[in-house]
Amino acid sequence: MYKDKILLITGGTGSFGNAMLKGFLNSDLKEIRIFSRDEKKQEDMRIEYKNDKLNFVIGDVRDFNSINSAMNGVDFVFHAAALKQVPSCEFYPMQAVQTNILGAENVLEAAARNEVQRVVVLSTDKAVYPINAMGISKAMMEKITISKARDLRVKNNNAIYTATRYGNVMCSRGSIIPLFIKQIKEGQPLTVTNPNMTRFMMSLADSVELVMFAFTHGQPGDIFVQKSPGATIQTLAQALIELFQADNKINIIGERHAEKMYETLCSKEEMSKAEDLGRFYRVPADFRDLNYAKYVQEDGPKLVNEEYNSDNTDRLEVEALKELLLTLDYVKQELSTYNK
Repeated sequence: MYKDKILLITGGTGSFGNAMLKGFLNSDLKEIRIFSRDEKKQEDMRIEYKNDKLNFVIGDVRDFNSINSAMNGVDFVFHAAALKQVPSCEFYPMQAVQTNILGAENVLEAAARNEVQRVVVLSTDKAVYPINAMGISKAMMEKITISKARDLRVKNNNAIYTATRYGNVMCSRGSIIPLFIKQIKEGQPLTVTNPNMTRFMMSLADSVELVMFAFTHGQPGDIFVQKSPGATIQTLAQALIELFQADNKINIIGERHAEKMYETLCSKEEMSKAEDLGRFYRVPADFRDLNYAKYVQEDGPKLVNEEYNSDNTDRLEVEALKELLLTLDYVKQELSTYNK
């Protein structure tokens, strides 16, 4: 499947891009293109990996010409470039529109024009019942992906465009675990927005596994979700304090702009048609056209009353969460350098 093929990763200098590289550097891929606008991170990766298979391309998904040029000859695309911070997108919503919506359109249109075989776009739980600018922009990205898949299907194009949706990735840049560990090391109180707020506990390896599952098993327009355990923010803070054998206090500071109490990965409407694949849910696209009168439903999906979210998934308490945290390289490294 990979032999002599070219893979392009947008936003490839981030946590996800680096994780994907570790799995693909030793594959039969002919070339891996890292597309991003961060020349410093590209240089860091060039020095770290020293691999002739890597090709670094400076560009911005907001600029169609740059992504279209980078897509020349590409077989596969992982679209990870995005604005991901909820408060930042709340204050600058048009920036979220420019990158997460128009940028995604540029990537997908360039992929179509360059006859890319497979595209996987990375979405977020916040796209389900969105209440913030980041979630709304990612929800629109999903709709654009499905629309492109529908257009290609009408044209008898066999390209497969799919989406993956996941919650906050543990220890990713700008996430809560690095912040808590920094506060522990500095002897500061841990700032908890709402102790009862729940989040999925998903590792970077889990996110890579989800994308690879979508890449190898997806059909046009599919959205894939990985089942993951959840925990409250209070439990997470307490687990880290105990792991570091610290005595930091916990300060409740209240919710930030446009935060949700829990993450939803599949809506009630999606769960009514979702296919349970064991570790994953597959939400198929609706490929009916606008002439709804042509369709007669005799035994279709029935609406359900329960979504899939971080509040009704398997709940981790302190000891189980500590065990999970100890599997993460970032946490183990931080523990090894911690002087109590």
